[in-house]
Amino acid sequence: MGSDFKAIPLIDIGPLVEKIDDPMMVNDADLLEVVRMLDDACKEAGFFYVKGHGITESLMKEVRDVTRKFFQLPYEEKLKIKMTPQSGYRGYQRIGENVTKGKPDMHEAIDCYTPIRPGKYGDLAKPMEGSNLWPENPSNFEALLENYINLCRDLSRKIMRGIALALGGAIDAFEGETAGDPFWVLRLIGYPVDIPEEQRTDTGCGAHTDYGLLTLVNQDDDICALEVQNRSGEWIHATPIAGTFVCNIGDMLKVWSNGIYQSTLHRVVNNSPRYRVSVAFFYESNFDAAIEPVQFCREKTGGAAKYEKVVYGEHLVKKVLTNFVM
Repeated sequence: MGSDFKAIPLIDIGPLVEKIDDPMMVNDADLLEVVRMLDDACKEAGFFYVKGHGITESLMKEVRDVTRKFFQLPYEEKLKIKMTPQSGYRGYQRIGENVTKGKPDMHEAIDCYTPIRPGKYGDLAKPMEGSNLWPENPSNFEALLENYINLCRDLSRKIMRGIALALGGAIDAFEGETAGDPFWVLRLIGYPVDIPEEQRTDTGCGAHTDYGLLTLVNQDDDICALEVQNRSGEWIHATPIAGTFVCNIGDMLKVWSNGIYQSTLHRVVNNSPRYRVSVAFFYESNFDAAIEPVQFCREKTGGAAKYEKVVYGEHLVKKVLTNFVM
């Protein structure tokens, strides 16, 4: 957490989305203003809203709606895509099966990951090998979500290009061997209201930082539940703004930037009388990338690396293997 921020900044990234892939526009004034705002937001809060991102509000709502329809299905139907170790930790998990710091989270979810063919990364990815488990009902679920994933992946790539410029690197500094084949994670999350009293807590998801580079959160626009911690320990509401994504930086970007940007603690406090849906897309490095502070960030922070090298896939697998009680 960077400062005692009291609100999460909102950035119109339209100029970045439009111009970031055009080499002739790298010095465009509007683009550079977005880069400056990204830098400020990452330093001050580690969280920011984005608008002007190019993904329609109607599609964002359709994704939440189809997620809600799945969670409204009978329990037996949802269990057809139940997450197990044999499924590569992909699929549906019941309320309380996801654990944060030893405590069960009061949500149900579907977890999806970049498909991994057997042997692609040797033993590194063995626990997570396989393809995603898509429900047959709703019938449009798989096609809709795969299109949405592709759009989120491209949007995240563009934002990361802006972040590379913000840190003083080349526009493609976080591509190539480190993130040219980015791994992604999609979590479709439902926060129920009818949990038995003996099980219920207000914590829909306990305080945590995200593992990777960048997260895009598509949340219901009429329920306030996501909270972000500032430097003083205050919890600041990430109040929904229709048509925006809530974005935050993760642990791998903290390492890459040598601490210039910090991943920020956040949680979900689930005290609404209505069911809440949130769809989180996590944009990561290459699965087998060795992440360490990059030279241009080390030069800005005294020259020495503040963090040890970490292989992203090892980091993720370790988290996944300890995240679930099944």
